[in-house]
Amino acid sequence: MSSFNLSKGDRFSLSKAAPGLTIVKIGMGWDPNDEPGGPEFDLDVSAFSIGNDFKIPSDSYFTFYGQIRMGNKVEDKIEKGLFRPLTEDGAITGAIDDPDGSRSDGDDDEDMFIDLTKVSPKVEQIIICCTICKYPHDNNKDRRTLDLNFGQVNDCYIRIVDERSGEEIIRYDLKDQYTNEDAVEFGRLFRVGDTWEFEAMGRAHTGSLQTLVDMYT
Repeated sequence: MSSFNLSKGDRFSLSKAAPGLTIVKIGMGWDPNDEPGGPEFDLDVSAFSIGNDFKIPSDSYFTFYGQIRMGNKVEDKIEKGLFRPLTEDGAITGAIDDPDGSRSDGDDDEDMFIDLTKVSPKVEQIIICCTICKYPHDNNKDRRTLDLNFGQVNDCYIRIVDERSGEEIIRYDLKDQYTNEDAVEFGRLFRVGDTWEFEAMGRAHTGSLQTLVDMYT
């Protein structure tokens, strides 16, 4: 099966393209324009599993690296000793935090996995996001990170892969020219009856991760 390239606003039926689809890998990537001696870019992937009220049903449905400290976690199957956040329904296994980008090695910068058969009936859609980690939450406590934004990041993309077959189903390359935004909703998976679809969003915000938390919690 050949992969489909989406544009902003496109909607795509995952269930029709890949009948029997159960577990999907969400791969995301980017290329920050690091300056020699400049602040370190740390981009983080998160997901908000929301219901009809556009809010998460409980805290564990906010999938981000902080859930590991709260005990909502599972050890990675391959990289032993590294942990991924896990939703209480067991459906979403979030990304391993990779502050310096050392794990990407030319592949996706970060990834997460969603078992569509386990998603709680309380969840209507799953918003996949990427944010820039800034002072005082960054590892180096560098105030210069406050000026970082997606206008300094190239080649952002999100792709969905059938975990069972390893085949890429869709890919969305974000083409918008961002300026001061530091949080982007890359895309969303949403229910249509008993099926799942994906929408390429590319919706950007200022306020980093906290803006998204305020929206969906």
